[in-house]
Amino acid sequence: MPAALLVSKSPPLCGELTVHGAKNSVLPILAATLLCRTPCVLHNCPDILDVTHTLQILRHLGCSCERSGSTLSIDPRGFAENAVPPALAGSMRASSLFLGALLARTGAAALTLPGGCPIGARPIDYHLQAFRALGASAEEEGGTVRCRADRLHGARLRLPGPSVGATENAMLAALGADGCTTIENAACEPEIADLGAFLCACGADLRGAGTPRIEIEGGALTLRRAAPASCAGVIEVLGQCGCRIRCGHDTISIHRQGPLTACRPVTARPYPGFPTDAMPVLLAAQLGAQGKTSFTETIFENRFLYVQELQKLGAKLSQDGRTVRLQGAEPLHAARLHAGDLRGGAALVLGAMQAEGESTIFGVKHIQRGYDNLEAALQSAGARLKTVEIPIKV
Repeated sequence: MPAALLVSKSPPLCGELTVHGAKNSVLPILAATLLCRTPCVLHNCPDILDVTHTLQILRHLGCSCERSGSTLSIDPRGFAENAVPPALAGSMRASSLFLGALLARTGAAALTLPGGCPIGARPIDYHLQAFRALGASAEEEGGTVRCRADRLHGARLRLPGPSVGATENAMLAALGADGCTTIENAACEPEIADLGAFLCACGADLRGAGTPRIEIEGGALTLRRAAPASCAGVIEVLGQCGCRIRCGHDTISIHRQGPLTACRPVTARPYPGFPTDAMPVLLAAQLGAQGKTSFTETIFENRFLYVQELQKLGAKLSQDGRTVRLQGAEPLHAARLHAGDLRGGAALVLGAMQAEGESTIFGVKHIQRGYDNLEAALQSAGARLKTVEIPIKV
């Protein structure tokens, strides 16, 4: 039977009431959890229908969602879909926010135009304009919106009007884009600031949420509990490669601005010079760089044992004594590799992550000597790798 609310004339109100979390803040934050690679815990979340519907959408997309009182736990690691079904999309207006999150995470998104309160027309034209500016195709046909992008790129956006939903969708989509995005004439409502605070807590490089101008560095990787001062040599070299780096007291955020370029020749030296332990990983990171460079080792005579393994991937490397020269970027392909030492093993992992196909790396014990659960750490940032047991043939 349909429910009804009976209201009678009431006396003046007195006492105490507790204000629950804002619907307009929690809904975009829930959509933003799709951009995370590890579980999220949100406190003070109201137990309301729109939140319930949003959790249903997240579950349909493959996320695990649990509520304990006013606390929600969202685990997006099972995420596997990029379309919101009509029955769920039509239950509320805020379902449109999944467009930006899905586009950033998978490069594609589809949903039926959302429902909600009939308070007037609220078209999503501004949302679609923002997606197109970021390099996506965005079309509406038969009541369904479909967006797709092989690769999103940073852009300078000026919204025709300070739409809250369009601002939120633009923020979410921009996090999946290469380069910097600036949103002008952005909405300034408190929920925009709340979304920005959540994204920054998750590691996003974002400034100005809650003001008419928002700047977002897409595709950033943030290292926490880091020591920027001790990494000065590495940070300087990465800056030469086209990376933009922001350092906090104990954080380092990095993303690439434009194409990766070859750094100047690097020579390993005792601290505070360029660290020898960072040389293998830097070399592997440069395999896709435009241009030529060289890497010279002065500390360990056998440091470059991993170079011949990288060559199996198709890397254009040549060695002359203690110097290895990178001759330019070449397409890399999968191979069977063997890690012979700790840092060289890390270099092979990074090289294989850039190669087409699935590589197999043996000698995992060397990598495990010096990295605490490297597999899970890289998976949390989007890498595709897993440890498997391979039987020994007798």
